[in-house]
Amino acid sequence: MKAAVFMEPGKMEVHEVEKPTIQKPTDAILKIMRACVCGSDLWWYRGIANREHGSLVGHEAIAIVEEVGADVKDVKPGDFVIAPFTHGCGHCAACLAGFDGNCMNQEAGGNGGYQGEYLRFTNANWALVKIPGQPSDYTDEQLNDLLTLADVMATGYHAATSAEVKDGDTVAVIGDGAVGLCGVIGAKLRGAKRIISLSHHEDRAKLAKEFGATDIVAERGDDAVKKVLELTDGNGVDAVLECVGAVSAIEQAGKLARPGAIIGRVGVPQTEPSSNTLFWKNIGLRGGIASVTTYDRHVLLDAVLKGDIHPGKVFTKHFSLDDIQKAYEAMDQRKVIKSLVIVSE
Repeated sequence: MKAAVFMEPGKMEVHEVEKPTIQKPTDAILKIMRACVCGSDLWWYRGIANREHGSLVGHEAIAIVEEVGADVKDVKPGDFVIAPFTHGCGHCAACLAGFDGNCMNQEAGGNGGYQGEYLRFTNANWALVKIPGQPSDYTDEQLNDLLTLADVMATGYHAATSAEVKDGDTVAVIGDGAVGLCGVIGAKLRGAKRIISLSHHEDRAKLAKEFGATDIVAERGDDAVKKVLELTDGNGVDAVLECVGAVSAIEQAGKLARPGAIIGRVGVPQTEPSSNTLFWKNIGLRGGIASVTTYDRHVLLDAVLKGDIHPGKVFTKHFSLDDIQKAYEAMDQRKVIKSLVIVSE
């Protein structure tokens, strides 16, 4: 089978590799339909984070179940599914508490191979999310919406959930990448009345408005803080979604927040900020790995199927699997918001 392989920073190739097989009774083998490139993939693509050279990559996909292990009863061959990156077991303390992104029974190496023709998916019985019908029942745009539920839409929603966004809130969203844009959707789903998107790019600001942002702040740094405070009569916002991961972004979030607000962060931090900057305003800081299966089942899949949200619009260009290098380059050079990879029709 064909799969994308990380060769070295800046270099991706498609190789013929051995098709995966069932190794445990909790496994499933998936035939990948669509995958994509994540902003977090750029960390090792750019050489900022370490990844084994020659390893398979990708952690977001929609697929058809081809084979299941003996313990997998809730999905069967032929089912159309979302393949989350979280691989929750559904019965450990973390999953039962609604934090399947922190499943205590995850297996090492689960997030690799989604950008390929077939994938061995662990903890398949609970983690996979069934989609009604078959891919042929959906439009191209709907398939893209469904693909976001494997990671990026759930991650944006996790930012809003972590910040405890509620009806009537004023929310600021830091980051105008795919996660930040999906954070705008998440805030709107949770009832935010006003959503202020900090965006420096015209195309992304336009999409943020389409997704539900009421205000765009194009200024940077302290000027952005000043503008948000002006928009909120000097009070600050009720919640901040931090979708970047830089220490500077978390510190900026603290300046945007009113006393007692909560910052929901889903950007992977390189280092943690000093808590003292938040202490004096009673600001909470929480967040982490999204609870993909939990959110998909409780909220997001239904919202997509009803046509209430269209997060698939973050895919601004599509590529074939054979063009995986171009897909990464487009993300790296910010020529796209998010690269879609068509693996099979």
